[in-house]
Amino acid sequence: MRMTFVPSSFIRPAVSPPFDNLAILAPGLLGASLAMAVRERGLARRITVWARRPEVRQACAESKWCDAACTEPEEAARDTDFVVVCTPVSMIAALAARVAPACRDGAILTDVGSTKSLICREATAAMPDGRTFVGSHPMAGSEKTGMDHARADLFAGRNCFVTPLDDTQTNAVDRAVRFWRDTGMDVATVSPEEHDEIVAHISHLPHILASVLSSQLAGKPADWPHYAGNGLRDTTRVAAGGPGLWRDILEQNREESLRAIEGFEDELHRLKAALHNRHFATVKSILQRGKEFRDRLS
Repeated sequence: MRMTFVPSSFIRPAVSPPFDNLAILAPGLLGASLAMAVRERGLARRITVWARRPEVRQACAESKWCDAACTEPEEAARDTDFVVVCTPVSMIAALAARVAPACRDGAILTDVGSTKSLICREATAAMPDGRTFVGSHPMAGSEKTGMDHARADLFAGRNCFVTPLDDTQTNAVDRAVRFWRDTGMDVATVSPEEHDEIVAHISHLPHILASVLSSQLAGKPADWPHYAGNGLRDTTRVAAGGPGLWRDILEQNREESLRAIEGFEDELHRLKAALHNRHFATVKSILQRGKEFRDRLS
């Protein structure tokens, strides 16, 4: 599937709410931020959430962005026309399948997972008639987790992938794309497999490298971190992410992550060989190429 991309700035704000009842399952950083954005931008008339822990449900119920906090996910999804599953990736497909029968006919279910191929195929296969799963991945996360760090502008100006299968209903895809654009995101539509290849290189590999570097340095003398400057802090920031969450991501995107690691190993070997052989022109060339790429990210 060829990628399509339209910046959110091309989209006019919704005149009336595109959804009547919207459910968010597992309102952590992404889920709570999404509920805040939906309420602030008027994207749904009613927002219902499900959270596993009672204290989280209580906090949601007391917030301005939640109309009801439910003890069971099916209860939150009942009679909804749009559901966003915000659990760890290992739970998304099963939870979507569990709540889909409670949704109203014509409902769309989506997610915020960092992997897509396995999730999209398992969730789609489990959908009952009249419900459609459309995979999504808003690139708006953080090494920080939980509702305490949620904010309504988390998605504004950020990128989002929407990842339909070849036979996903066009109308459902269009409505999912519109939803993420209306939260302020720039949306790219790609296949689940293309998504997993892209994020293995631009998201999963950086986390792997930051974590491995931090793991290596953890074996050095205990006073070394005291001497570290901002370079090390910037380089290893994402290693602060939850190990359990990232373990599941790497399991689900194992093959593409391995390919990304192999590509990095090849580049690192080039630098190592150049240093070993005193080919400092090659060393500079690699550093220059890296600088030029980094400059494009600014």
